[in-house]
Amino acid sequence: MPHAHPLLELPFLAELTALRRDIHAHPELAFNENRTADVVARELERYGLEVHRGLAKTGVVGVLKAGSSTRTIGLRADMDALPLAELNEFPHHSKHPGKMHACGHDGHTAMLLGAARYLAGDPGFDGTVVFIFQPAEEAEGGARVMIEDGLFEQFPVEAVFGLHNWPGIPVGEMMAMPGPVMAGTCGLEIVVRGHGCHAAMPHQGVDAIVTAAQLVQALQTVVSRTLHPCESAVVSVTQIHAGDAWNVIPEEVVLRGTIRSFKPDVQETVERAIERLCSGIAAANGAQISVRFDHRYPPTVNSPAEAKFCQQVAAELFGADKVLTDILPSMGAEDFAYMLQEKPGCYVWLGNGPGSGGCTLHNPHYDFNDELLTLGASYWVHLVRRWLPA
Repeated sequence: MPHAHPLLELPFLAELTALRRDIHAHPELAFNENRTADVVARELERYGLEVHRGLAKTGVVGVLKAGSSTRTIGLRADMDALPLAELNEFPHHSKHPGKMHACGHDGHTAMLLGAARYLAGDPGFDGTVVFIFQPAEEAEGGARVMIEDGLFEQFPVEAVFGLHNWPGIPVGEMMAMPGPVMAGTCGLEIVVRGHGCHAAMPHQGVDAIVTAAQLVQALQTVVSRTLHPCESAVVSVTQIHAGDAWNVIPEEVVLRGTIRSFKPDVQETVERAIERLCSGIAAANGAQISVRFDHRYPPTVNSPAEAKFCQQVAAELFGADKVLTDILPSMGAEDFAYMLQEKPGCYVWLGNGPGSGGCTLHNPHYDFNDELLTLGASYWVHLVRRWLPA
């Protein structure tokens, strides 16, 4: 299929690439993206946008109006980095030890800035575009905090759109699907209490470690023997903490892990099954077991009409054969989910390349592929012009 709209020619591409690499070299963690927010605000002001700061502490919102329509669209990019030591050695590697842009938020920020700059110089739309630069996507729920701080009351968009680079998808291809595309995540903490005793005299105690070991094994039946085989969930134990001495059976074992699912009713089923297992294994061993669920991000669920719209935009830009509309969703989590609970919208994946050499998300060798700057900015600009036709 010939492309209905060619990719943009960005006369400032070299400048945008340098900006992306500057952000990569200066990674900042959740709610501390002060330098990054300053860079974003400076750029938006330079392009002539109306700039608002302070939502979720370091959030930045740029507003661009054209024509007379009252319609409004929201575009979101995340800005934060990860607490990870970078192992890359290229010139723009992290200058902040123990912090790294290992998920491409530097690229997401740069692509959205590129779109803002292009549209400010050549609008071609009728309405208002709200550019949302969000802090704290990585595990801290910056999207939820921005919403709680009044994001959508202050900027009442009719729909909101997000984008993430995706290693493993070829450059020039995009995933845009209706329904769940990222899982909800829930922290799991289980405390097993027995009766401590000498390791040589186990009959005098209640062995919390043996009890916990039975529980770890039993938890693997929650998904396989509780859920419908066509439903999806993951239960993973990721931490086991117990004991300080070689010759003491400890009083307590703490298990921690994660639950991932796409549907609230599946999540509920998983939680009730875990509680039943804890109760039964505790009784069988004469121990006490308590369980706590820490609900974090909800599932990221694209609304059907907006997903179809994004498929059309992507097909016009990249070609219909480059739009992935029926692939497996990810069990990773994304706090754009909070925005999609408030507004209709669609979250897409833009191919970052094969992911070779460790260039996968949250890997110390990851780097955002700068080929995507033109692709992402073109997608945003075309999406705006299709949603708010002049």
